[in-house]
This record gives sequence, structure tokens and C-alpha cells, in this order.
Amino acid sequence: MEEIHLTVAYKGTNHNVSLKPEATLAEFQDTLEGLTNVPPSLQKLLYRGKKSLAGEADAVTVADVGLKNGLKVTLMGSTNEELTGMRDVERETQRRDEIMRRRAAAGPSKVYSTSRSEDTKYKFHKIQPLPHLPKPEAARAVLEKLAEDPAIKHVMRKHEFQVGLLTELAPHENPTLLGLNVNAGQSIKLRLRTDAYDGMRTYKEIRRVLCHELTHNVFGDHDDNFKTLNSQLNREVEEFEAAVARGSRSLGDRGDVYEGGSSLSSTLTDSEAQSYVLGGGVGATSALLPSREEMRRRAAEAALERQRKEEQEIEDRCGSGGPAALE
Repeated sequence: MEEIHLTVAYKGTNHNVSLKPEATLAEFQDTLEGLTNVPPSLQKLLYRGKKSLAGEADAVTVADVGLKNGLKVTLMGSTNEELTGMRDVERETQRRDEIMRRRAAAGPSKVYSTSRSEDTKYKFHKIQPLPHLPKPEAARAVLEKLAEDPAIKHVMRKHEFQVGLLTELAPHENPTLLGLNVNAGQSIKLRLRTDAYDGMRTYKEIRRVLCHELTHNVFGDHDDNFKTLNSQLNREVEEFEAAVARGSRSLGDRGDVYEGGSSLSSTLTDSEAQSYVLGGGVGATSALLPSREEMRRRAAEAALERQRKEEQEIEDRCGSGGPAALE
């Protein structure tokens, strides 16, 4: 049988790989490890026509899992060196936590810290933009803003979320993805940039994808449990910022108050503004106008439908769960 020729993209570099159709998936993964230093246990393969099969990697062939001649495959995963770096960060965090525990056990001292031990534990332990993309300092600013977002810090403490690395996805390397959670919080990768690399996507859109990927710290598949928790996180972000806004009228003068799917005020205003009958004048009969209750019902339905479509798009373009990724 003729060989299968594949193009494997990894971090901006294309690798040409040739295999026989009867070659096992394990052999393909070993070849990729030799090219990229990503061990098979951390490899995630994205390609069209993927087939999920039960069994060990050395028991199925590349043809069995849908790899065909001419396919382009995207490889996601961390190298052993990157993983070691994240483990070093985790050990340093554990060391600091131990210091905090010892201080707490020793009782109050004359010098007090304003930081909370939760802030040193339930957070993003490392932030890293992609250095080979334009203006990495702009990407770093967005990542740092997310990491320091009071509402995000609130939900991370509440649900005890930890993330080893917060980084970005390159649009040209991963054109179909908006976000990816690797190994339940080992790293989260977000699409920050526009397709044309002429700017950043809106902060609200990026943060909504972040809430989606944080949910993958708990649930891998996009099942009902996942959707319930994801909705809860978005609701908690909105409620936290609403509580802050009630007390100070602004959120640190940032103007980034969260616009969740359940906020219907702008939609309702649009509906009310369109409630006049053309040519009706002052004497138009009110029977032609929907009641205020009907306008509110329509506005609520429209907002819920927009929210459903937003969440479905994020789910469809997430590389963390379901058949879109192959461990």
C-alpha cells in the first residue's frame, strides 16, 4: 500500500511525516516526539475526520483513526522542558504556602501582610505570550489583565481553581480554536488576536472563553454537568461585578463591567424603542402595540438565544473536550 504523507504543524513549524497505513498510532506518536520533544502522553492531535477508537495506541493503526494522505494535523502539547518549568512553579508555590501555614501556626506578629493565602494558591501561576507573534507585550497585557481581573480571581478562589500556565493560541496555527485547557488546568490557551493580527479580540469575548476553559478544570466533556458549571461561572462573574458596581459605580475605572447573557437592559431598550407604529401618530390604537410584559418576554427570549449561540460557538471552537482532540 502507498505511504501516507502528512503535514504536522507545531508552534509555527510544519513537519512532513510519511507513514505506512499499517503503522500504529504509537509509532506515529514516537515520530512526533522525535520531531518536537512532546512525549506521547502529552500529545493532542487535531485534524479533520478523526475517529475515536477504544484500545491502546499500539493496537490501532493510523488509518484506523482517520489519518489520510495529504491531511494537515495540528499538534498541541508541552515538551518535557516546559512541563518541568511548570512543576518548578508549582513547587515554589507549595513552598510559599508552607511558609504561610507556619506563620499562621506561630500566631500574629508585628508585621502583617495584606495578601491572602488563597491568592497565592488559586491563581494563574505563570503568564506567557507567544514570543514569535507580533507585539508580545500587547498579548502579555491582556493575559495579565485576565489574571488580575477581580471577578475572575473571585471565581477561582470560590471554586479552588489553579492553572499552571496562561498563554495564547496563534490564529494561523489554530484557526478553528478559541480556547484549550490542557490536562485539567496544567495550562489554558486563549485566542487573543484577530485573524489578521491587526489587534486583539474584545476583552469580554476573551474572558467568556476563559470561563469556559476554567470549567474544563472540573469536567472534560461538554455534557450537562459542564454546561451547568459554565453557566454558573459566568453568572458569578456578572453578580460579582454588579455588586462592586453598586458600591462604587465603577470597577477600578476600567469600564469593563461584564455583559453576561442574562443582562437584558440593553435588549429591552431596543425593543421599547421599536414599539411605535409607522404612520400611527398620537392617535394610533394601542391594540397594535405589544404589552410591556410581551416586550419583556420577547427581549428575554432574544437575549437567551444570543447567549445560547455564543456558548455553542465557544463549545464548537474549544479544543479541550469531546471528539475534537485526541490524547
